Order: sequence, then structure tokens, then C-alpha cells
Amino acid sequence: MSTPIKIASRLDPIKPSITLAVTAKAARLKADGVDVVSFGAGEPDFDTPEHIKAAARAALDKPGVGKYTEVGGILSLRKAIAAELTAAHGVAIEPEHVLVSSGAKHSLYNLFMALLDPGDEVLIPAPYWVSYPDMVMLAGGRPVILETRAEDDFAVTAAQVAAACTPRTRAIVLNNPSNPTGALYSRAQIEALAKVCVEKDLLIISDDIYRQLVYGDGQYVSIASVDPEAAKRTILVDGVSKTYAMTGWRIGYTATTAPLAPLIKAMAKIQGQSTSNPTHISQIATLAALTGPQDCVATMRQAFDERRLAMVELLRAIPGVNCREPKGAFYAFPDISAYVGKKTPEGTPLGDDVTLCDWLVEVGKVAVVPGSGFGAPGFVRLSYATSMDNIREGVGRMARALATLR
Repeated sequence: MSTPIKIASRLDPIKPSITLAVTAKAARLKADGVDVVSFGAGEPDFDTPEHIKAAARAALDKPGVGKYTEVGGILSLRKAIAAELTAAHGVAIEPEHVLVSSGAKHSLYNLFMALLDPGDEVLIPAPYWVSYPDMVMLAGGRPVILETRAEDDFAVTAAQVAAACTPRTRAIVLNNPSNPTGALYSRAQIEALAKVCVEKDLLIISDDIYRQLVYGDGQYVSIASVDPEAAKRTILVDGVSKTYAMTGWRIGYTATTAPLAPLIKAMAKIQGQSTSNPTHISQIATLAALTGPQDCVATMRQAFDERRLAMVELLRAIPGVNCREPKGAFYAFPDISAYVGKKTPEGTPLGDDVTLCDWLVEVGKVAVVPGSGFGAPGFVRLSYATSMDNIREGVGRMARALATLR
């Protein structure tokens, strides 16, 4: 070609996923023989439970497996999802109001594309999962970021939501428990948010991918369960990636109550013209996950809990690092702003958390994700979905590296 290819302008404000970038960099270093401890990926280190893999293996010998399915997923799986979500949220979910997609990220992408017109606003509490704002922008919408504070356990308030609403505000994203902070909303906070969402006529995008990973005295409270009017405007986004160690199987799903059925149909229309059905064999594996024994979930959750406490203790022992105790998911989100702006032993200034994290992986041989990617500069995210040995070694490396800064 004589001239450079023109890329669509809609991509101009879109950033690559910083979590995937950090994980890829750590993987490249490991491939080159460098000993790096990576806390980047939000991925359980456990293998997919055996009964789930066995169901997939057995299905391969059955006729018809591996063919196209309905765009929105096989009926048996949608029935199982509807039953599980009905029990979890205390609202009636019908199989026809469930859309199975290629991961919860795909579910959210379909949702924003189906929901937003150019200029429509979506409220997103910060710190946020890195992809929310970019997905909203890809759909032509405008992300409105609501800042939260560590001392408030990163909880957005009903007053903040009410103050941020304009005539163009369509929805709020509620990620509970939170990626990246591990924060968990209390019942009182959820009830207050439900009330203001009803008053302001907001749709509630409830990203519940970590709801089964809650620790200590924490309790997940569904916003759909606290107010019948809130339930009518809640869009449930969920999946099996985190709960069942099935990240690579790529199955997520969206579900609503009957009043929002047109949204599910619109999302299915988009999916039918893009990916069509999610992978058939992955759907069969997901059916086994949801309907089979659940002791594997409790086993993994117990291990995450032990690792959570160990990581927080180790991080708090680093001078100048503040870390609130996460109540859910599998992330710690310490404030390391005391080290931003310091210089390396060679005199190179580390002016922001991105530069600091680059230095940590190159010199300290430990990979953490800079908080700037989550709308929280000065923080970093560490996943404790890894072995206890990695946690001790990796946080130790981080502590030793930070101690050399001046």
C-alpha cells in the first residue's frame, strides 16, 4: 500500500488492557528464562475441577457435540443458569431471559453495545475493572467516573450517584465484590444504592463474577434482592471463570427479569451477527459446573482466604505501604504512593505508578498491576490466586526492591 492504513477513529481513546499487558510482559520474561513472580492475572491457579473436565470428555463421544447451538446457549444450560441465579438473587429468572456468551467480558460488551446511544452516560465507581470505561466508549457512550476513598472501603455512596445523574445517564456499573479492590458492599449500602437507582430511573449493571468468593464475616448482598423495583431494572452479569477455575473455557452470561427481556433480545441480535454461539463443549462443561458437586468451590475459597490473609500481612509489613483487608474476589490493592516519585539506586526517578511497576518487574522480578489502569494512581493490584510460596517470595521481592529506592 502506498499510504498507511486508516484505523477507525472510535479506537482513538481506547487503551489496551493493562492487566493483560502486565501478565504478557511477565510471561515473556519467563519465556526468556527470567525468574519472575507474577501477581498480574486474575486467574485461579487451580486446575478446572475433574468432574467438569470429565463431563466435557464424555460429551465428545456423543453425536452432535461440536455443532452450532442456539445463539444464546443450549436450553439445558440456560435452565441451570436461571435456577442458580434465581436462588442466588431471590428473583424469578426464566431461561428465555438468559444469554450465554464467550465470557463475562463478552457479556458486558454485548450489553453496552445494545444499551447505549452516542452520548449516553454510564456511572462507573473507581477503582474500576479496566475494561468498563473503554467498553462504554466503544459503544459511543460516556463513562462518568465516581471517585471513592480507601478509608471508606472504596464504596460509592448513594449521594454521589444522585449528584452525578444527568438527563443522559442510563446506568450504573456495580461490581461487588470488586476487582481490583476486593471491597464488598454492606446491606445498608446496597439498599441505599437501590433506592437512588429507582429514584433516578437508572439501570443497574450488576457484575457478580466474584460473588461466591467472599471471606471472613463478609456477605454478598444482591441489589436485585433488596427492592422489587430495583430488581426490575437490574442486569445480572456472571460466569464460571473465577468460581470454577474455568477462565479459558470462556463462558459468561447475562440475565434479567421479565421487564428487561427486550435488552436480552437485543444483545442476542448483536451476538448472532458477531460470534454466534459460545463454544458448545464449554457450554457442556459449564452445565456440569453448575449442576455438579460444589465442594470444589469451597476448597478453592478456603485456600484463597488463607492466601488473602498472608498477603495482606506481608504487604502491611512493608514500610510506607497501606493495605486495607479485601473481603472478596482474590486481589489485594495496597497504596504504595509513598514510593512514587522516588529514585532508583542509579538515580532514575519513578514518577508514577506505571513507571514504578515497570521497574519492579524489570529489577525486582515481581509483576504487579499499576493502579492507574483502574482509575486509582498510586495503588497497585496483586492477585493472590497463586501459591503461598509465590506470595511469600513475590511480596518479599517487592519489599526488598522498594527498600532500595531513595
